[in-house]
Amino acid sequence: MVSVMALAPLGDAVVEYDRLHLSLYAALLDAEDSGQPWGEASQILMGIDPGSLGAETCWRSHLERARWIVGEGLAQAVSAFGRTE
Repeated sequence: MVSVMALAPLGDAVVEYDRLHLSLYAALLDAEDSGQPWGEASQILMGIDPGSLGAETCWRSHLERARWIVGEGLAQAVSAFGRTE
């Protein structure tokens, strides 16, 4: 399980947080594709209590970031993830 910020990064640049959370993004997309309820996915994958304030917003922001990474941000992600710094 990874430590997550209350909200995933915004914007159209891939950042270090994205690199560190790439496997979480993939797992969130898989959970969504399989129809796993958001509360269950957030608890299992992110360690978030689904009953806590902001839990759904946190989960949703990370899922949206995951969608961006594999969509509009894919070229940037491939370039960024291929670099070693």
